[in-house]
Amino acid sequence: MYRCPAGELLAYWLTSVDGERTIRRYVTKAWGSCLLKARCTTAKNRVISRWEHENVMEDAQRRLDAGPQARRRRCETVEHPFVTLKMRMGATHFLTKRLPKVATEMALHVLSTISRA
Repeated sequence: MYRCPAGELLAYWLTSVDGERTIRRYVTKAWGSCLLKARCTTAKNRVISRWEHENVMEDAQRRLDAGPQARRRRCETVEHPFVTLKMRMGATHFLTKRLPKVATEMALHVLSTISRA
């Protein structure tokens, strides 16, 4: 079940895969009377498509909106040491994308640094 911005409870309909993303679709029969339909969907029927992890992104956005300095503080305290370590190892950026590949790349950098020591 999913509650739309208008407060309507939508029933789960189906799940589809779009590339690497799993999309869940929700429907309601009250689509004709909703005043906020244009904000939710452009579909003829009241079908709302949501990424399965979209609620995590919305929670993160709410936290950022509540404390706009949080990202800045994170950049200053957390990301800086990792960038410094990577630069000290002789690289300025990661050559791969996505966390598993970046983790492998970082592990190879650390392993090569340890073997040189």
